[in-house]
Parts: sequence; structure tokens; C-alpha cells
Amino acid sequence: MGGVCTAEETEYFDWKGSQLYATKNYTDALAYFDKAVAQDPTYIDAWIHKGDAERALKNYNGSIQSYGAALQLDGDRAAAWSGAAESYMAAKDYSNASIAAAKATELDNKSKYYWYREGNLLQLQGMYEESLAKYDGALSLDPKYKEALYRMGVSQMTLGKYKDAKALFDQALEVDPNFKQAYLSRGLVLEADGKHVEAQQEYDKALEIDPAYSPALISQIHALLAMKKPKEAFEMYAKI
Repeated sequence: MGGVCTAEETEYFDWKGSQLYATKNYTDALAYFDKAVAQDPTYIDAWIHKGDAERALKNYNGSIQSYGAALQLDGDRAAAWSGAAESYMAAKDYSNASIAAAKATELDNKSKYYWYREGNLLQLQGMYEESLAKYDGALSLDPKYKEALYRMGVSQMTLGKYKDAKALFDQALEVDPNFKQAYLSRGLVLEADGKHVEAQQEYDKALEIDPAYSPALISQIHALLAMKKPKEAFEMYAKI
């Protein structure tokens, strides 16, 4: 009977912590997850939830240790690998984040976000060609995944494949006509091709959506300078 009661109490601690976590009360949630794993160190879900709470509190080293404890009990828990990937990313340890993210995708290849995250991590490490296959994986699950279309376009742009990049930005804007980052990037592609007037029109569209969008303002200034319009450029600069 004692063992049954203890198990029920552990489940209660994990449940209560999860309820508090859902309300963004991460500190009190963590206290309950700590109680759960102290009472039953083999309770995998509580270790994962503890890692989530620690990550929310920006205790990335602690969260990685908690996810590691879960993985020692079961190395095939995609949620634990995913949580570790997020913590490594937050700590800017992109190499270890990539390893954890790849394992999460291997265990759950039906998650479009997992594929997308892998692509982003490769992109952050300058591995633009390699990132394309990961974005393809995300888009095979959701062809209208605008973030994946956009980031794939960024990789293509960085590789100098401007036509392919613009086509991807076009697709992202078909999905969301208010996607200001895609307008900005489409402008950059046009500017790289020497089409300053057309580029400025794209920056204008981004600024219509968000007048304070500084990357578009700065890019528009550069476009005006390239068009030999310093007065207009400096007037815009004075407003930033």
C-alpha cells in the first residue's frame, strides 16, 4: 500500500508542477518537479518537465542535466533530446544543439519543427548547403510552412542562388502577405542583382507593415545611396 501511495504522490507532484508550468509559474513548478524526482528518481516525465522549467528560468546547465537524467533512463525519448537541443541553442552551443536536435528528429521525423530547427542550427554554423535538406524535410510535411520557406531562402541567398531564394520568399509571402522579413530579404536579393529601385519598393512594403522595422530602414538607406540620392537617404537616417 505504501508503494502505491508513494507512486500516486509522485504523480501528483508532477501533475501539480505541470499545472503551474502552464500558468508560467516556473519557480513553483520546479519545486514540485524536484519533489517528484526526489521521491522517485526513475520518473522520466518529471525529469523532462524539470528540465523544461529550468530552461524557462534560463538555468540552461541545470536543464541539460535534467534532460540527461531522463535520457539515462530512456535514451529514446524525443522530448528529452528536443529539450536538450533548445537549452544548448539558448546557451549558443550550436554543435551540441545540432547533435541533440538530430537525435530528436530521428526519433520523431513527423515533427516539422524538428526538421526546421535542424536547418536553423546548420545555418547558424554556416553550413548553408547542408541546411537545405532539413528545410526540405520540414516542407515535405507542410509545404506552406512559411518560416521554413523563408529560412531556406536565406540559405539560398547566402549561397548566391538569388533566383531560387526569391522564389522561396515569394512562396512565403503567398502564405503570409504580412511577412515583413520576406519583403526585406526579397529586397536584398534584388539589390544584390543591382535592382535598387525594385529593392526599395520591397523595403517600402516591409515598412508599411512595421514602420519601425530597423533592418528595412537601414537597407532602404543603402538603396537610396546606391541610387545617388544622399539627401533622401540622410533624411531617412535622421528619423531612426
